[in-house]
Amino acid sequence: MTDPAPTGPSAPGTSTGPVVVGFDGSPESLTATEWAAREAQRRDRPLEVLEAWPWPKRDVVGSDQTYHRALAHLADRETALSALVPGVPVSTAPVSADPVEALEEASHRAAVLVLGSRGLGTLRGFLVGSVSQEVLRRSACPVVLVRAHEDEPDGAVTAGIDLAHPADHVLAFAFQAAALRSAPLRIIHVWSPPAGSEYMSYGAIGGLEGEVSSVEWSGLAEALEPLRARYPGVEVTADLVRGKPAVELVDATASARLLVLGRRLRHLPFRHHHLGPVAHAAIHHVHCPVAVVPYG
Repeated sequence: MTDPAPTGPSAPGTSTGPVVVGFDGSPESLTATEWAAREAQRRDRPLEVLEAWPWPKRDVVGSDQTYHRALAHLADRETALSALVPGVPVSTAPVSADPVEALEEASHRAAVLVLGSRGLGTLRGFLVGSVSQEVLRRSACPVVLVRAHEDEPDGAVTAGIDLAHPADHVLAFAFQAAALRSAPLRIIHVWSPPAGSEYMSYGAIGGLEGEVSSVEWSGLAEALEPLRARYPGVEVTADLVRGKPAVELVDATASARLLVLGRRLRHLPFRHHHLGPVAHAAIHHVHCPVAVVPYG
């Protein structure tokens, strides 16, 4: 039995909806469907495998065979996943629509949306396709990006938070993920001294940093207090790290099991949505699965 979902008027990804995973028959989507099946099992939620692409007109030569072949692959995947996680309701949903639009629509009813990545490129980072990047920007629920051919590694669930922005949803997702995996949780808040402090004397800088870090520690403890009480079985480590968030978080997740980050919801047309530099760096350079949780 899973822990109750966090409450709140706009808590994303905390509904009783299914775990939804995008599937297109590629190796990365095969890995993503397996990760999603295990996540559905952990959460005690149904699994929905969604294949979306603009189906060709059926009167075009060869299109009918392509259509039926795709449906057969989808049915085979449903059978394989049902065997992998017995007891989890598994369904498939072929959708004749643009993949980004279909996945974005599914995110409004899903607890979690899972997508595949093509693994590591020449720069040792994720090869994140345009569909995944668009869905990450537009999704209403948490999106987990899973690298091809790799299972979720052992290690701590790691969450990167910014105390300058609301962290409730990000922390709630991270605590729940750690609890469901019986894994330790590491919370990282990266901070920098105030602008202009580089022109101060060493003694003044040291005193200023001490004051700033004291305030940051207080804010971090306050943010964690209610979730520590709710998840007493989760072993939590909290770290303040001075530096650039994108660099420090990538370095800190070398042995992480899952990285959890936030993405601010903006009430703007989709074309103006963006991930931000930290999430962008993470999805391209972190080796473990990355969860991007919308908030605000």
